[in-house]
Amino acid sequence: MKTKKHFKFPTAFSILFIILIIAVGLTWIIPAGSYSKLTYSPSANHFIVKSYQQPDQVLPATKESLDQLNIKIELSNFTEGVIRKPVAVPGSYQRVEQNPKGLQDIAISMVEGTIEAADVMVFIFVLGGMIGVINKTGSFNAGLSALSKRTKGNEFFIVFSVCVLMAIGGTTCGIEEEAVAFYPILAPVFIALGYDAIVCVGAIFLASSMGTAFSTINPFSVVIASNAAGIQFTEGIAFRAVGLVIGSAAVIAYLYWYCKKLKADPSFSYTYEEREEFIQRYMKNYDPSQNLEFSARRKLILLIFCIAFPIMIWGVMFGGWWFPQMAASFLTLTIIIMFISKLSEDEIVNSFTAGASELVGVSLIIGLARGVNLVLDEGMISDTILAYMSDMVAGMPITLFILGQLVVFIFLGLFVPSSSGLAVLSMPIMAPLADAVGIPRHMVVSAYNWGQYAMLFLAPTGLVLVTLQMLHIPFNKWVRFVLPMIGVLLVIASILLVIQVQLYT
Repeated sequence: MKTKKHFKFPTAFSILFIILIIAVGLTWIIPAGSYSKLTYSPSANHFIVKSYQQPDQVLPATKESLDQLNIKIELSNFTEGVIRKPVAVPGSYQRVEQNPKGLQDIAISMVEGTIEAADVMVFIFVLGGMIGVINKTGSFNAGLSALSKRTKGNEFFIVFSVCVLMAIGGTTCGIEEEAVAFYPILAPVFIALGYDAIVCVGAIFLASSMGTAFSTINPFSVVIASNAAGIQFTEGIAFRAVGLVIGSAAVIAYLYWYCKKLKADPSFSYTYEEREEFIQRYMKNYDPSQNLEFSARRKLILLIFCIAFPIMIWGVMFGGWWFPQMAASFLTLTIIIMFISKLSEDEIVNSFTAGASELVGVSLIIGLARGVNLVLDEGMISDTILAYMSDMVAGMPITLFILGQLVVFIFLGLFVPSSSGLAVLSMPIMAPLADAVGIPRHMVVSAYNWGQYAMLFLAPTGLVLVTLQMLHIPFNKWVRFVLPMIGVLLVIASILLVIQVQLYT
């Protein structure tokens, strides 16, 4: 008798490959088009306007030049480096010659996307190597044993604390790719507390994303979007703060419900079938029966490891750091740990390379996702989608207009997963539409923030597949878990937008 085969949902690699093929197909269907793009040259102190198949136009870096282009952005945002990416020039959209991609471009974009993501990949490899060395010292093993004893009966407090910290990180500095650094250390903690992979991704990714969706001072989304819209980022901050509190409370309540169900019946886990693979990856070096001493040396090693994260957050927020600097800081601390670990040279090298190798798959997914974005950009259809969307909402009644903006940014978040990239591309086009219907521009900024992050909870071209690959969670099971939270986010966003419409009209 033949055993019936159960359907297994495709892996992250297969999902991205399918999406890449779809993206190639869209370059044949969607008309190609392009906005003129404005960039600032710090070395020459002038603006450059690039238009499709036209000579570059050089303009003096003055307010008059911005007024001439109808770009309502303060000059200082360019000269001080706040806005570095190309800004779309309002009213400059034009249809251009179709530039469809072919089957040969699939492999090329995969390679080029991986090259473009090299800085993120190096950061992840260094992180993996660091985890490998610390595992070899037994510090994680000893620390987990001590934590399990101290938190017995109060396990959810750890989940609550992580959620709060991640939400704060999201709303203040927009933790996204940086969150990858937290999984290798927190996943064993959640396993030791009796939870599953879903709880781990919920406390880190879901909480930080909810915080980022309701950004208050995040420089990579709400600040840069407000600058691109020609307003102060403090406009509308009270409504975003209210949304942050409600959204974060909803995430914590949802995780509390899930954790309570999980403790009562472990088979309730959405990832029950994948639990052994998850445990094997993150707990293979953890053996409670060893009862390792949580010595001063091991405490010092874990302290150095924990210090890496506030240093990283400080660097991103105030030091102008990006992935090369973050990778260098982690590598420096890893070298310090190597010297105090008392491991042999062979043990250090082997544990570092073994730890890095375990994250190769995660790194490649980031490269493949970048490949999808390259196809859309080179096929010149992203600007067409933006132009169509702006035409669609223009002229709507006020309430429908702002809710339509929310829907537009949900859709645009699929094609432009970069928050800063979408901000400078869309705000100069979308924000002036608010003037036409008589509402403040900060409402469009809020719609951008809430809409794009509702999509980024799911968008395969964002960080979701990287996270799921690290924790061995099938995409369909993540969708089942996260859909209620997406619904909560959109309900909160819609209510806050409608309230603002009533207040300002």
